[in-house]
Amino acid sequence: MLAVVAGCVTGVLGGAFRWCLDHLNRWRFEMLDWADGLGAPGWLIPVALTAAGAALGAFISHLVPIAAGSGIQHVEAVERGEAEPAPLRVIPARFVGGLAAIGSGLILGREGPTVHMGAAVGSETGRRAKLDEHDVRVMQTSLSGAGLAVAFTAPVGGALFALEEVAHSFRIRVVVPTILAVAAAVACGHVILGDRPDFLVGVVAPPSITLLPVFVVFGLLSGLIGIAYGRAVLGAITAVRGITRVPQIAKAAIIGAIVGGLMAVDTDAAGGGDNLAQQIFDGSVVLPVVAALFIVRFVAGPLSYAAGTPGGLFAPMLALGALWGVLFAAGLEAVIPQSDSTLRDALVLAGMAALFGAVVRAPLTGMVVVMEMSATTTVAVPMLAATAAAVLVAHLSGTPPVYDSLREQMLANDAGRERDPGA
Repeated sequence: MLAVVAGCVTGVLGGAFRWCLDHLNRWRFEMLDWADGLGAPGWLIPVALTAAGAALGAFISHLVPIAAGSGIQHVEAVERGEAEPAPLRVIPARFVGGLAAIGSGLILGREGPTVHMGAAVGSETGRRAKLDEHDVRVMQTSLSGAGLAVAFTAPVGGALFALEEVAHSFRIRVVVPTILAVAAAVACGHVILGDRPDFLVGVVAPPSITLLPVFVVFGLLSGLIGIAYGRAVLGAITAVRGITRVPQIAKAAIIGAIVGGLMAVDTDAAGGGDNLAQQIFDGSVVLPVVAALFIVRFVAGPLSYAAGTPGGLFAPMLALGALWGVLFAAGLEAVIPQSDSTLRDALVLAGMAALFGAVVRAPLTGMVVVMEMSATTTVAVPMLAATAAAVLVAHLSGTPPVYDSLREQMLANDAGRERDPGA
């Protein structure tokens, strides 16, 4: 019963967050059209807007440090007994800070704030019900899955996330509250958001089984890209933190101005990436633009995360995986001109799951989330092959999952603040 009640609260919070973010995104696109009509001076408007949003997000994170970044690493640290559950003040900080940072155009995902808000609701519900410490952690883990489920309209993916990525366990004592919380959250979220999938994808014919080796090769290369992207995220954080003479809020504003300048050139160069992924499925993005956006978002995504505002990594990774799928499909067509015409969308979907799997090291979650977001299951077998190959490459490289590295950084920073409260 506690999981159901907390799931309903998480569904309302997550649904309201997505509703507000959708409206901010529409307003941002309208603003860009208006600014474009002003001529050369118009490019200053998105630069100023994104700089202000990033600065506000960083200021909120300065007031509530636990609200910075994705939040998933904190949820995992609580599950392992390495940190205390998030206090309730993280909810308004995540809500407002996430809207400011993501809504203004930073390349961040909505799932980080919703996962952390759900986890905070879960742990607070457990504390108020006077559950023991272990069950409070179970509640926060279960509700983190509810937060992801609402963020992506992916109930099974959200449950798998809580079990595979956070708890690393499928014990019945965790499975049951997770399923109940996710079901309640998604049901309440549907009242606000409706029940359509995130991406409208046409019918994708199952690729021929003879093309399975193509997906294995694609997955191996995706693993290498995933390794590079994870290192880029950590490298950007280290580089930005290394600039000690500039306050963090000012650094966030500068990063926001850079992203705003990119957005002035191409609207799809910024934002979480949902609109970009939909355009890819629609076939409305030409190949040279795809290549440019892949490079830009590969660099600007980690830079946006290093700004220290509330915001996640999942959604930008999915968009990057979609771009990578288009590029690989184009290269395959150049090598084998008679390749299957239905292969492009299959590679886009597989690219989203494979890159996610390589970076996060949660392959089941990645595949199910992509299938639920696209309402497409016809590419399940090639997606399995590509994701398994990507995860294998990432694992053999010895590179830890990105959230393990982020959790270690967070715990080290927390220890440093305890030693020097004025830092």
